[in-house]
Amino acid sequence: MSIVVLDPTLAYQPPAARLAPRLPEIAGRTIALLDNGKKNVAPFLDAVEALLRERYGAGEIIRARKPNQNAPAPPELIAALAHADAALSAVGD
Repeated sequence: MSIVVLDPTLAYQPPAARLAPRLPEIAGRTIALLDNGKKNVAPFLDAVEALLRERYGAGEIIRARKPNQNAPAPPELIAALAHADAALSAVGD
């Protein structure tokens, strides 16, 4: 009987994910806030929206909620948020 040791690390290391460039400022920008549908996300996003408006002068705030917290947002929901300058997806419990 032989012992086989498995290495769970990837042999292939993909290039590091690149973050979207940071907005130079939020004032006047359209920001999308996506609620995943779990408990306490809405009050959290209410606070984030207030900060974005009061402290940073955000323009339009688009609020959306996923219809199913356990599945990815449907393409039509993502398309509705696509015109935003930035998006925040929140998870809660």
